[in-house]
Amino acid sequence: MACPYPPITDYALIGDGRTAALVSRTGSLDWLCLPRFDADPVFSRILDADLGGSWTIVPEDIVRIHRAYRPHTNVLDTTFTTATGQLRLTDFFPALHEHQKPAFPLAQTLLLRRLRCLSGRVAITVTIRLRPRYGRQTPELRSFAGHWYQYGWGHSQAILFASRPLERRGALLHGTFVLEAGQSADFALAYADEAPVELPVPQLFDTFERLTVDYWTEWVLRCSYTGPYRQAVERSALVLKLLTYAPSGAIVAAPTTSLPEWPGGPRNWDYRYCWLRDAAFTVRSLLGLGYHEEADAFVDWILHATRLTQPELHVLYTVYGEPDIPERLLVDLDGYRSSRPVRVGNAAARQFQLDVYGEVIDALARYRLFGRPLDREVYRFLRGLAEVIVRRWREPDDGIWEVRSGRVHHVHSKVMALVGLRHLERLAILDGVRLPLERYRRAAEEIERWLVTYGVDPVRNAFVATPGGAPDAALLWVALQDVFLSPEHPWVIGTVEAIQRELAHQELVFRYHRNDGLAGPEGAFVICSFWLVEALARLGRLDQAHEHFARLLTRASDLGLYAEEIDPRTGEHLGNFPQAFSHIGLISAALALEEASAPSTSLRLAAD
Repeated sequence: MACPYPPITDYALIGDGRTAALVSRTGSLDWLCLPRFDADPVFSRILDADLGGSWTIVPEDIVRIHRAYRPHTNVLDTTFTTATGQLRLTDFFPALHEHQKPAFPLAQTLLLRRLRCLSGRVAITVTIRLRPRYGRQTPELRSFAGHWYQYGWGHSQAILFASRPLERRGALLHGTFVLEAGQSADFALAYADEAPVELPVPQLFDTFERLTVDYWTEWVLRCSYTGPYRQAVERSALVLKLLTYAPSGAIVAAPTTSLPEWPGGPRNWDYRYCWLRDAAFTVRSLLGLGYHEEADAFVDWILHATRLTQPELHVLYTVYGEPDIPERLLVDLDGYRSSRPVRVGNAAARQFQLDVYGEVIDALARYRLFGRPLDREVYRFLRGLAEVIVRRWREPDDGIWEVRSGRVHHVHSKVMALVGLRHLERLAILDGVRLPLERYRRAAEEIERWLVTYGVDPVRNAFVATPGGAPDAALLWVALQDVFLSPEHPWVIGTVEAIQRELAHQELVFRYHRNDGLAGPEGAFVICSFWLVEALARLGRLDQAHEHFARLLTRASDLGLYAEEIDPRTGEHLGNFPQAFSHIGLISAALALEEASAPSTSLRLAAD
């Protein structure tokens, strides 16, 4: 019996800057939240093959399947070769420039699925099972005007257009038809929170497809990276754009919840939120690729999201900057490959992670060094973060990996606290801002003494996760910053080599090998693997860095997408998918390789 859950790399991502859908290799749309990333899904088959809804488009007698994004776009083409012909399925959300939108009637959310028979004749079966609230609610369904069907649940409604007739079977729509060479069929799902929903206009579908291809092609042309890894960098940038919530500029960690870090295990988290930890790498990646508007929007979101909690920071926020994200379990769902529990919300929002303060300061320092101004209000915010570091750096914390085994003194957290204070001193001198620098210097010196005394294992000649502990891949950060130790320092070299020796499996790197309060294994972390590439580049080991990077590129899905983790033995991707942090790591590593090959580049960028 075939497994009802395909590998997660069988999925492609499409979206509209508010939500995103996952489409399988076989044409099944198995995940879509409405109206935004962290809302309840209307299709959630990836979490329960029986209860969750899906939208399948299945040709008969499939012989071969080929899929690809249109060049330089997020428009997905899946080509089915069958025993009797060839069929192309095109999936996308229309993407229009703001000045174009007033000219077209466009629903709050519009998803288009277009079929065209390329040769011969193909029989197709379409089944639409829309099931809101993780499959636990059956919507009302009625048809009108021949080709339109209306779903209703709560205060929400959706309109489905089908150019081929579908039969109603309760709340399920089903149809079988044949397309011959040159013939086509169109389907569209339009959604709005409140009635009325703008009806899809089939006469505009060709225009929407053309404008969407133009939109993405023009956006990609803004990418300033011209190095040898352009194709991978471009796809990662397109993924980040899809994971950006356009109204606020926030970037969600992933569009999914509870895809397991190991099949059948409990490490199943909701990643449809925005982590401040991602800030430094995100800002660097966006600015390094020339996407200044997106970087500006993301920094604005950071300042907006933290307005109610500053100077204290939460670890994560919603796309609108809400800090309260309670975690609950959906015990009635099977979970992907029976991986329970299925979680909604994330309790890590309430953890204390000292490193976040340094990472946000680091993000704004990088932003300033790329020539973006920081005003008085931003400096007031930064001063507040520094005061928290000065006041709380001696406390144990929950750490970068959000373990649920209790607070301890994490060496990485102290490193990032030190990095934050050092950056703020540089910024104050650069912009002539009056800050209590002596207070920050004293705290920085105390943190450095703590790190030297407790954070280094003299046998390994390397930093370790906790005093007396083992290596942690997060400590690659000691090689990725430039305000603590230089890449030539023996402890930096020793740390990188210890991580390679004890946590790496060829080019893949595990986070740690220690008890973290949860049962079961996990895969190697993709972001840590890209951090190793960057660390090797900073150590001047360019041949090894390029070799590792090239191998990591072969680990991507056929569409160039990465999950959070990879099993080194099988190559299976694990965790929520696709993962923004993984793609940010790819971009940052590519930029680091480019800078290491031409050191003047980084100096020029900092001066521009």
